[in-house]
Amino acid sequence: MTDFPASNREHPLDRPARSALAERQSSLAICEGKARRFDPAYGVFAAIEDESEAALTDLGRLIARLGDVAMLEISPPEQGPGFTLASQALGVQMVATTLSPARSTPPAALVPLGPQDHAEMLALATLTEPGPFFARTPLLGDFYGVRIEGRLVAMAGERMRPPGHCEVSGVCTHPEFRGHGFAGALMRLVAARILDRGEVPFLHAYADNHGAIALYETLGFRLRREVLMNRLTRAA
Repeated sequence: MTDFPASNREHPLDRPARSALAERQSSLAICEGKARRFDPAYGVFAAIEDESEAALTDLGRLIARLGDVAMLEISPPEQGPGFTLASQALGVQMVATTLSPARSTPPAALVPLGPQDHAEMLALATLTEPGPFFARTPLLGDFYGVRIEGRLVAMAGERMRPPGHCEVSGVCTHPEFRGHGFAGALMRLVAARILDRGEVPFLHAYADNHGAIALYETLGFRLRREVLMNRLTRAA
């Protein structure tokens, strides 16, 4: 594994995948020179050490070897040797240094999820598409869910772990059970546990998902900055 230092000149959330893969989640990184990505079984996010031609070439090689990647940053690359932009979307990055007071008790029991739940978690994420979610994504952090009559109908958990921070992710509810407040209650629990560890919870959302952003704001999350979600694929 090549050295892949995190920059001391930028905030860990400016390039969260880079920060996470350089330090706390380096064991999950697959490297190609100045580029690295999460093991595809865990995630799709990638990072480069700098914006040099060498780093972009390494990123192209990594994409050719392991498939498409995503970069969630202020200004991620759109093309380079061996790769091109597949899609781009504007997003927002939000943080919560404190949570707003809960207005009511949780609408249902919030239970920890473990290995015995992974198949159901993947099925729920595949149905609802909360964002990239793969077979080992549940191993990136703690997840909690709601079960109704034994059926997993909602969940939320943790994903990227830049220094001093932890991302709230995988938030989803089965379409038949929306409107009961499950997502908000689960996110509050996950974010509270992150704060209790002395870390700052953060999350990402598409900029046009106004309903979700409004929910996050009621929990205490505030806009940090806009970001671009670039999906990169092998050039023809």
